[in-house]
Amino acid sequence: MGTVVMYASVSVDGFIADENDQPGPLFDWLVGGDVPLDESGVLKVSQTSYDYIRPYWDQIGVTIAGRHVFDVTDGWDGTPPAGVDHAVVVTHRPAPEGWNPEGSFHFVDGIKAAVAKAQELAGDRIVEVAAGDVGGQVLAAGLVDEVRMDVAPVVFGSGKRYFGSVHAQHLLADPDVAIQGNGVLHLRYRVRR
Repeated sequence: MGTVVMYASVSVDGFIADENDQPGPLFDWLVGGDVPLDESGVLKVSQTSYDYIRPYWDQIGVTIAGRHVFDVTDGWDGTPPAGVDHAVVVTHRPAPEGWNPEGSFHFVDGIKAAVAKAQELAGDRIVEVAAGDVGGQVLAAGLVDEVRMDVAPVVFGSGKRYFGSVHAQHLLADPDVAIQGNGVLHLRYRVRR
């Protein structure tokens, strides 16, 4: 089974979006550099960020996100984000009309079913879980192996929390990665078991 990683860009005070689901300056580092991060040419980062992010992205087999994120992003226009092969959407509602049940998007009810489906699809590749409510639920269930965050130099004060509504203590190991890019600090923590 691949490693399960909870991941997102985050404000210094722990938010992944403001109250209106807007990331504001959280993604400035993704467009403020001079090294293309993907084929689109839209995402451009510093060389330091590229050297850290690109190998990670290349290892992701599946992304897990909640239905809210799926709806807010308009289903990523039918293509899983960041070149990932599959997306698993945690939802209590059926797939939107017209979505191919044999396609790259898989709609499941519950986080345990989502992680199981994602691991089946990913094999030994990384299963990425979007931070927020679903990510927090996966962490609370003890299914996250590591936490990665790209900390942007902004304080939101309120909004959508990185760890969602987690209300219990979860111990992480000391960060085994701390890399300063331009306008971002990349951190990686292993989850203590």
